[in-house]
Amino acid sequence: MTRLFWVRHGPTHAKTMVGWSDLPADLSDTEQVARLAAHLPAGAPVISSDLSRAVATADAIAAGKPRLPHDPDLREIHFGAWELQPFDEIEDQAHLRAFWDQPGDIRPPGGESWHQMADRVDRAVGRLIDANAGQDIIVVAHFGAILTQVQKALRLTPYEAFAHKIDNLSVTELHLEGADWRARAINHLP
Repeated sequence: MTRLFWVRHGPTHAKTMVGWSDLPADLSDTEQVARLAAHLPAGAPVISSDLSRAVATADAIAAGKPRLPHDPDLREIHFGAWELQPFDEIEDQAHLRAFWDQPGDIRPPGGESWHQMADRVDRAVGRLIDANAGQDIIVVAHFGAILTQVQKALRLTPYEAFAHKIDNLSVTELHLEGADWRARAINHLP
């Protein structure tokens, strides 16, 4: 069995759509970071997306664990022209509503769709499993990337996956048992 411990990066405090923008994480709550690090399996390798908020969070919780190279395929969804825009300032509100209400193939101008992001994250997970089969792996990533894996484990539609909350510095534990994914914990705050 392979167990993936998905950790959402520390908060950015942005009030806009943040995808590929490289905003820093606020890791000033050192007690929460320490509880998170203590909750994760000892000796498990740690990997993160290449965005600094995920890298800094991974570094803060690694505590002597092996560190794998950053993987850009673990990034958040690419919001394209909507990046760093407040929701109410997006010009085409019908397009924006469709993107959130019917996630799948709809994409922001110059960005990517839910399915494109899910395929990208699935490729990264496939590489991780191939290289670390049967081990525990800690993956520090983003809200959307984690939800794609919750969607897969629970066999949900993208829209149903959005019903799950993934807090900053939370752990979502997914197990690969044979060929099946199972969710053991979603949005656990140690």
